[in-house]
Amino acid sequence: MDSAAIIEQLMTAGGREDPYPLYRRAQELGAVTPAGEGIIMVSGYREVNEVLRDGAFRVADAELRSRWEEGFHDHSSKLLLSLSLLERNEPDHSRMRSQIASVFTARRVAALEPAVAAAVDRLLDEMAELGAGGAEVDFMETFAYRLPVTVICELLGVPTADRHLFRGLAADLTAALEPIAPEDELAKADGAADELSDYFTSLAGERQARPQDDLVSALVQVAAADPGRLSGRELLANLVLLLVAGFETTTNLLGNGLSLLLDHPGALAGVRSGAVDPAGYTEEVLRYDSPVQVTSRVSLGNGLKIGDLEAPYGWMSFLLIGAANRDPQRYPDPDRFDPTRRDSRPLSFGGGAHFCLGAQLARLESTLAMPALLRRFPALARAGAPTRRDRWVLRGYQSLPITLG
Repeated sequence: MDSAAIIEQLMTAGGREDPYPLYRRAQELGAVTPAGEGIIMVSGYREVNEVLRDGAFRVADAELRSRWEEGFHDHSSKLLLSLSLLERNEPDHSRMRSQIASVFTARRVAALEPAVAAAVDRLLDEMAELGAGGAEVDFMETFAYRLPVTVICELLGVPTADRHLFRGLAADLTAALEPIAPEDELAKADGAADELSDYFTSLAGERQARPQDDLVSALVQVAAADPGRLSGRELLANLVLLLVAGFETTTNLLGNGLSLLLDHPGALAGVRSGAVDPAGYTEEVLRYDSPVQVTSRVSLGNGLKIGDLEAPYGWMSFLLIGAANRDPQRYPDPDRFDPTRRDSRPLSFGGGAHFCLGAQLARLESTLAMPALLRRFPALARAGAPTRRDRWVLRGYQSLPITLG
């Protein structure tokens, strides 16, 4: 199987279900390999990290995608995301990111710790009621989704009564992030983008009239003060991005993490007792089964190389984050789940200019939630086979049935 065939397989349902054998094959071919005309496959940790940090490799923005993707402008989901931080290059990326980072600060996130701990306790109480008498509980629905959506909605200022709206909409929208998605899924993504846009248009209007102590109010004020720094359309796109990214990756981190612990009783006991550092556990989940599996960059410079391979102007590189996080050149015994690893530094939150703004928040939620969950329910166990979501870019479970004991 050559590199082009590996990329093709990773876009199939079987490849998305378990991409790791394909990643191993990719690394056997080399850390950087051509994968067809105009495409490069990058699976090595060092090489992925370098591309992420090199400003000559850019994200595929709206201008580039409109040239390559027939019908790009027909999809409101793709257009919405293309206005956000996620798909903008310099100088627009720095302009927008500086405005958002000015209100989405590390101090603001750190101050959320008591609120996150309280939300964890409240959700565990509700889980205990649902799972009384040995009743089956879906961990994804009752906890892995609800905790991060509660936290990001508190941060943004989304009313409690509206929070049930978002799981289905966010799941539908993520189809627009896939390299290839069926038209029916893109239609759902467009519908979700339209609903989310309408919702945040209304909420931003309310916050403009009656500001509160939340991110929506702060960003509305930033946009109103200087539309040249953050336009109204960019504000809307980034509010949707903050909501969706604020819980999608963390939901997957929590689900992937619990499933791994249920498969590794020694690690589970260590996290429960405190013998395993929750922060170290979180980093190993991010490394071993990353919530973000792949991203891409376009070579927009002359004479560029990735490793020893030339990266001609305009070529697309698929950066296999899930493979890089298991690179045997970077990690001893990379296919072993070991939450006591040192100096892990997984690439799951990206790197360079596009490093995830919410990385600190996701880590905080995981390190607080998992030990509390395991201590509260010492007999927690699987209650049947979990189901994966059919996605490559964002890897996680649709359902994870458990009993609490």
